[in-house]
Amino acid sequence: MNCAQCGYANPSQARFCLQCGSEFPLACSHCNTELPLGARFCMSCGQRVATGSATTSTPAPADYTPKHLSDKILTSRAALEGERKLVTVLFADLTGSMELLADRDPEEARAILDPVLGHMMDAVHAYEGTVNQVMGDGIMALFGAPLSQEDHAVRACYAALRMQAAIRAQSENTRAEYGVSIQARVGINSGEVLVRSIGSDLKMDYSAVGQTTHLAARMEQLAAGGTTLITPDTLHLVEGFVQVKSLGPVAVKGMNERLEVFELVSAMTRRSRLQARAASGGLTQFVGRQREFEVLADAARNVKEGKGQVVATVG
Repeated sequence: MNCAQCGYANPSQARFCLQCGSEFPLACSHCNTELPLGARFCMSCGQRVATGSATTSTPAPADYTPKHLSDKILTSRAALEGERKLVTVLFADLTGSMELLADRDPEEARAILDPVLGHMMDAVHAYEGTVNQVMGDGIMALFGAPLSQEDHAVRACYAALRMQAAIRAQSENTRAEYGVSIQARVGINSGEVLVRSIGSDLKMDYSAVGQTTHLAARMEQLAAGGTTLITPDTLHLVEGFVQVKSLGPVAVKGMNERLEVFELVSAMTRRSRLQARAASGGLTQFVGRQREFEVLADAARNVKEGKGQVVATVG
């Protein structure tokens, strides 16, 4: 954590700068809302604020990010810093984790929780997303930053479907071994962030523009166990690639108007934007391309006469 006053690089758990003594603002690890010191719960999302001791054990992204992704991020970070990017934010956590793990032996609790976190991170990394934060019972991930991805929203949805499938399979094991069923809830939203800096440990300092991160966290909190909720902004980017079910207008804490929310159901078989466009809205007709059609027809006639042809079409 870099001090805003003197620029000194402090450890992530620092509450005051080691160099100049400036006090760092407290921020919610779940939705990144700035909080007054001494707060025990977040005023935006209601999440319990992590204590200093819990923060010190939080791993850095470099500890769990696959090497091929780490290398890509570190190679391109100079070009990314200071850039405003359209991204998709994903929040995922274990449903009812406090009640599920409260009375269990710590080692047994870890044996239940660790595979869940592992499945969440593996799903994100499979689609080249970045796990930006690991919170006690869940993760926050970004798609489209720091690695640029044109299809970041589609990747986030595919990752959510993958992690839900993996955790459903894991639930069979925990039911047999510990007598409990586990479920995850996932929330996804797309919007702009400003990438401020990327550390050597891959920790990314960024500013969310508008409600990007806040709304993704809200979707997660509204989701029932075993489901994934997405916003209209994300749906706009993934329409034709995934199947969704509208839940209608929903009251979202912090918003004046109700927001239509969609439950992610499954992936479609289409894998290109052209296929998705053709299925959802249809393709437009060519207009004013008579000369081009004549060239193609001439080429076809030449081929029939045994004269080889090469035609390049650019659009």
